[in-house]
This record gives sequence, C-alpha cells and structure tokens, in this order.
Amino acid sequence: MDKVKVEICCGTSCYLLGASELVDIELRLSPDIRGCVEITGRPCLELCERENIGQAPYVRFNGNEIMCAATPEKVMARIVELAGEGGSSC
Repeated sequence: MDKVKVEICCGTSCYLLGASELVDIELRLSPDIRGCVEITGRPCLELCERENIGQAPYVRFNGNEIMCAATPEKVMARIVELAGEGGSSC
C-alpha cells in the first residue's frame, strides 16, 4: 500500500486560521500509522484564490482530495480512514 500523502497549506490565511495546529499532527498519530503517512507543509496550496471551496485551513490528501476548515481531529480521522488502521499495513 502506498503512503497516505497529506499536504497542509501553510499560507498566511491558513496558518492564522488553524494550520499552525496541524503542522505537528504526525506526532499525534499512533506509531503503527505514523509510518504509513507522509505529511508536508506547503507555502500555499492556492485554494482560496482559485475558487470558493470553503474555509481555511486547507489540507490535500493524496493529491486530489481537499479538506476545508481542517482541524486536527478531522485530519487525523481522515488519515486513519485512508491508511486503513483496521489491520492493513502500508
């Protein structure tokens, strides 16, 4: 299984609206899932300029799925879903 790729927008708006709480999310994941995830901060995902898709902060999963109004709890839950914590290994 490929690693779950998580990109956190760290542009000014996103950072001020909560991305600052997301940048250390990897440390909050259980050790068995941590190796299944690749988390990176991006200077800006340009989602707020491109179209009105929701509220910052934005997180992109696997290059195409966008989460708006991201919170640590929502992001962690989605990572667990995508990584298949229920028994599959990456």
